[in-house]
Amino acid sequence: MKTLVYIDHFKGEVQPASWEAIGLAKKYGAAVAVVFGADTAEITKAAFEYGADEVIVVDDAALTDYRAEPYASTLSALASSSSPDLILFPTTARTRELAAMSAVDLNTGVLTDVTGFEMNGDQVVATRPIYEGKLLEKTVCSGKPVMATIRGRVFPKPAREAGKTGTLTKGEAKAEALSTVAGYSAAESAVNLGDAAVIVSGGRGVSNNPSLTPPAGMDEKQAEIWRAQQGFALITDLASLLGGAVGASRAAVDGGYITYAHQVGQTGKVVTPDLYIACGISGAIQHLVGMRNAKVIVAINKDADAPVFKQARYGVVGDLFAIVPALTEAMKKKMGK
Repeated sequence: MKTLVYIDHFKGEVQPASWEAIGLAKKYGAAVAVVFGADTAEITKAAFEYGADEVIVVDDAALTDYRAEPYASTLSALASSSSPDLILFPTTARTRELAAMSAVDLNTGVLTDVTGFEMNGDQVVATRPIYEGKLLEKTVCSGKPVMATIRGRVFPKPAREAGKTGTLTKGEAKAEALSTVAGYSAAESAVNLGDAAVIVSGGRGVSNNPSLTPPAGMDEKQAEIWRAQQGFALITDLASLLGGAVGASRAAVDGGYITYAHQVGQTGKVVTPDLYIACGISGAIQHLVGMRNAKVIVAINKDADAPVFKQARYGVVGDLFAIVPALTEAMKKKMGK
């Protein structure tokens, strides 16, 4: 089976799930990476080293910035000329749009947020979560090529083989963009929970430290938020030490303790880290939906009956304001920092 793998990147930084998609493609035959943009030599080199048998490069100034019109037209033209059986994408905001527009051009469909693949003869059967992760469905695409976006950190990332090469093919950009990119600005500090191997999250409990005295002049709500910020500072220290990201429950976000970009759960981000540490989170079903696929879950909570302990492999019943700093210090010694 011939598979095209779209390598999604922004300013030269590749979405790691692109490499996971190459590994998945190799299970079923040849993996052909597709790289769009300008000055793509380093990305092309990495695609070969992560296992691509061939890399099709469309290196054109017109593709410097992602714009749906030229990207979709170029991908559709490549697919029409090379006749792949399957086109894989990492799941990002860009690839959802790109896959959908290309599928219209190719008269096929898109399977989104896929977490499993199997072959039934020559038919691709995809598994994906539905109803906010409460159920898994197996589905197929009747069109050809089959197009699918895969969830990050679900499929194994292949080992990088330095110096590996393959067939390099040059492609041409198709269509002119009807829009231009004037520039970029960050809405807020970047939080990449989807790609994080370690996430340390805080809940409403981060505000419950009665030993802290807020600055004078604060009302009750301001004092609550101030206490929560001191709690999240402890969580941030641990996350930084472990090279991880900071998450939060909906209660913490609704309370104004931290921004929505950190929210994990049914109404936030669904994550699959290797390690998830839940601090002061009781474990409402909405939050458990978002983190239950973590490989190892550690829960820290004063309430021994908190629902989060049913999902955790390791549970610590106690005050997070004592346990988290102690855990951070112990990890510093263990890591020699």
